[in-house]
Amino acid sequence: MTELPAPPIDQIELTALLAALADPLRRGVVTDLMERPDGEHACSSFELPVAKSTRTHHWRALRLAGLIQQRDVGNGSTVQLRRRELARRFPGLLEAIIEAERSSRRRGRRA
Repeated sequence: MTELPAPPIDQIELTALLAALADPLRRGVVTDLMERPDGEHACSSFELPVAKSTRTHHWRALRLAGLIQQRDVGNGSTVQLRRRELARRFPGLLEAIIEAERSSRRRGRRA
């Protein structure tokens, strides 16, 4: 099992988080992770309607922004939302963004 590089929590920039979350697919992944039990989840368990190379790009963008930790495990990989760390560094931010995404979904569109 190999953990892929992600920035330390004290080096995460708010602008990098917001830039990563500007993409609706990535925002959807983070919303999905917030709704799942805490822990690691197989990357393949997320329905992303894009090519494998594009999925890889999205995982990398989320990881380098500091939103997730990602590990290579055998022939796949897992992701975990850095929920607790992010809550300490940016209190309430994830919840506000996720609530906005959920509201958009309820209205039948993506923000």
